[in-house]
Amino acid sequence: MSEKELTTRQSLRFDELWSYDPAPESPDYVKIKEQYQLFIDGKFQEPESGNYFDSVNPSNEEVLALFAEAGKKDVDKAVAAARKAHNGVWSKMPAKERGKYIYRIARLLQERAREFAIIESMDSGKPIRESRDIDIPQVIAHFFYHAGWADKLKYAFPGVDPKPLGVAGQIIPWNFPLLMAAWKIAPALATGNTVVIKPAETTPLSALKLAELIQDADLPPGVVNIVTGAGETGMEIVRHPDIDKIAFTGSTEVGKIIQKAMAGTDRKYTLELGGKAANIIFDDAPVNQAVEGIVNGIFFNQGHVCCAGSRLLVQEGIADELVQKLKMRMETLIVGDPLDKNTDIGAINSKVQLDRILGFLSESVESDQRIYQTKCDLPEKGYWCRPTLVENVSQSHRIVQEEVFGPVLTIQTFRTPAEAVSLTNNTPYGLSGGVWTDKGSKIFKVGKSIRAGVIWANTFNKFDPTSPFGGYKESGIGREGGIHGLSPYLELS
Repeated sequence: MSEKELTTRQSLRFDELWSYDPAPESPDYVKIKEQYQLFIDGKFQEPESGNYFDSVNPSNEEVLALFAEAGKKDVDKAVAAARKAHNGVWSKMPAKERGKYIYRIARLLQERAREFAIIESMDSGKPIRESRDIDIPQVIAHFFYHAGWADKLKYAFPGVDPKPLGVAGQIIPWNFPLLMAAWKIAPALATGNTVVIKPAETTPLSALKLAELIQDADLPPGVVNIVTGAGETGMEIVRHPDIDKIAFTGSTEVGKIIQKAMAGTDRKYTLELGGKAANIIFDDAPVNQAVEGIVNGIFFNQGHVCCAGSRLLVQEGIADELVQKLKMRMETLIVGDPLDKNTDIGAINSKVQLDRILGFLSESVESDQRIYQTKCDLPEKGYWCRPTLVENVSQSHRIVQEEVFGPVLTIQTFRTPAEAVSLTNNTPYGLSGGVWTDKGSKIFKVGKSIRAGVIWANTFNKFDPTSPFGGYKESGIGREGGIHGLSPYLELS
């Protein structure tokens, strides 16, 4: 048998090995209303303007539902309801009773986990496996974890008398709609604060379904208020004089605007912003394991994570081998319907975001960078991007320095650990990073030298509600998660 025939037969066997019949999760399991109002003071209310906007399923471009557009008067009502609930009920309630409410929310989420996973995939475009196995379990874990802290704050901060700040204004992004809501709401409630929260305008559905669940949990009216809208709605929250603390997760550009708006006030704020994380692969690393970590860090989440491992730094001695194995692994990835349980990579969240990704790739082609994309077929409708590698890049290229927020991985090589650290730190961001080696001493030495808030060793994108998360430089201010995530919601004196 000739080498060509052998290669063809191996290719056929490979294709057969990774060919799956569709395994769709049914959207009929969930009930989505045609229109959603604002959730203020424990009930759904019409917006003062009467204006609504639509939310589109990115995998088929069909409208999921209409959502109320909150203006200044609506935000005023939400803040007033939150203040009334804080002063009259929530701050006066025994801490263990507050914990019971948070625990009840967690239990209800457990019971409706399948429903929320489907909604999250329909609204954001992420694969159902990610929503089902990562997002929703993490959401539940955060509520359970913070329920336990509600009556133990004096143990967390010994020697002081921790008190809630009052009303927290919270603004969350589209990449992890429900998980980001849990990251914000759970610690705020556990520390005795009330909440006015705005989800991203492209992914408001799971937040409004959470509002329905909050009603079922019989949470006192006004403790959690959910207003929907675009950037101006968020700025109304930021500028509101009766909000005591702002928590924002999103782009660095918007974070800087919020920071300027908060300047000169005595209000607290935390900002979890962008990232440009590097995965550093040393020549003594387990290559196959590293390939899986790279795929998990950038492709399984469509690159829609601020801490995504969007830069690959590989030591020269194993660069060819690792890149070849990475390309082979990428060809097995299934891009398609987010509700199909076989899908590895779902849809890009919006046309605006897809155009941004394609703009980076067009610029790379013009700069003579080498583009490698998988050969998979893409659905005719929806917003899609094939898994992409960009080689022949330098540190000065925009695609290396700026967030792409898509399934795009840049590749650079290095010779020494010092060079790897230098390349890693040479961006405006400092949110996360990864180190792959079989030597513990190298992990600690290199990890300590990386100016980033979270460093993973021989793994990537692992989260736990007990661990603080946040970054340095233009990746934000403050921490979320763990004890560190409680203090921004407390007056410690």
